[in-house]
Amino acid sequence: MPVFSLFVYFFIGSISCCSIDSAKTINGVKVPSIAKYFSTKGRYEEVNPYLSDDILAVNKSLLQLPSVKCREVHLTAIIRHGTRYPTTKNVKKMQKLYDLVLRQASDKSSWLREIKNVWKMWYTEDMDGRLVQKGVKDHKHLAVRLSKFFPSLVSKENLRRGRFKFITSSKHRCVNSTVSFKGGLTELWGLADHEFDHVVNDALMRFFDQCTKFVNEVDENPSATAEVDKFKVGPEMRRVLEKIADRLDVPYKSITDDMAEAAFYFCAYDFAIKTVNSPWCQLFDEIDAQVMEYASDLKHFWKRGYGHDINSKSSCILFHDVFSRLDKAANESKSSNQVTEAVTIQVGHAETLLPLLTLLGFFKDSDYLTSTNYATQTQRSFQTSRFLPYAANLLLVLYDCGEDGLRLQPLLNERPLSFPGMADDQASFPIYQDIREHYKELLQGCDFETECQLFPNSA
Repeated sequence: MPVFSLFVYFFIGSISCCSIDSAKTINGVKVPSIAKYFSTKGRYEEVNPYLSDDILAVNKSLLQLPSVKCREVHLTAIIRHGTRYPTTKNVKKMQKLYDLVLRQASDKSSWLREIKNVWKMWYTEDMDGRLVQKGVKDHKHLAVRLSKFFPSLVSKENLRRGRFKFITSSKHRCVNSTVSFKGGLTELWGLADHEFDHVVNDALMRFFDQCTKFVNEVDENPSATAEVDKFKVGPEMRRVLEKIADRLDVPYKSITDDMAEAAFYFCAYDFAIKTVNSPWCQLFDEIDAQVMEYASDLKHFWKRGYGHDINSKSSCILFHDVFSRLDKAANESKSSNQVTEAVTIQVGHAETLLPLLTLLGFFKDSDYLTSTNYATQTQRSFQTSRFLPYAANLLLVLYDCGEDGLRLQPLLNERPLSFPGMADDQASFPIYQDIREHYKELLQGCDFETECQLFPNSA
């Protein structure tokens, strides 16, 4: 390595090792600079920063219809639950780190003294992933914004006349998110004294639990995530662990990858739930946070994304359900009938949304994410911090454009995106029949029962 390059390498390295996280203030909120790397533990506002100024803001100019004749006839929204507490499993990890810090960490820094003397361990195992008040607001606010985006669909009349359908996972955080979404609309329209039913359907919203092949070959198979385990003992993660140990002034052997993850959780949950820049955030600089994000992305890639074919195929049942609703709405609209189900709201998990996005081909990179290609994946599409925060949502809006035909627009987190693999002039607002042709193989196949058999019947 040339002398100059060597100097630059060590100079930059010395900066990164000592550059502890600092917060930036946005509308009076101190946002940790590492907040954009929180993966699935990130706030919705980090994906859509304009909401920090006005939580009910919408930008209807994003919906550039191909014709003034286009009118919205159906909306399917698949939504992740809102902000939640950590699970029991993660609280146990966090407690171990907290105990270690109290016992062994030095008082050399003001933020360490704050953790040891001021900050109190307020996470308890019985929280177990339950929805927090911020999560209630996530869905209430989303409901109001969708009513502004699509006023002829997400309307008081359609809700009162039973043209909404609400479907949820059985998990309390999803049921409560669904109730919150409905509450956002009933409060907006003065319908608080009305009851609107929802249906619990785990076959649709927790399909991954019922796909035997996925459960056996991926979810309960340690070898399926071997790349994650390799990365955890690789040089990038090892350096993060050493830096955490240095900052706490404890032996290197004291800090495990679970503890690094727990420290990241403390920072992420304190910010997502309480909107505070936690002293725990001081354990990471931006380079550390990028490594932690990659470790999380690796896990999601191999457990829910492109790592194994069954990950996406487990969502076949939801894929067909979505298209059956779109087909029904399309046929009713073509027959000049009123669409009977104007809005479908389906609330699930990150594990619901990611396999479906993968099946549809979104966020696919040319190379797989592995334990050894971290350095070449800095510009990857598969970056869950950018598309899978709390309350993440995939919106599929069907339009009747008269002689221009039926068209389908996909939006992710209220931003239009293009269907992958289609011509540029059609990808963002394609003719619905072209979409059906594009996904023909999946529509004709992708049978949940067949795909999920552990030992498929041979012909």
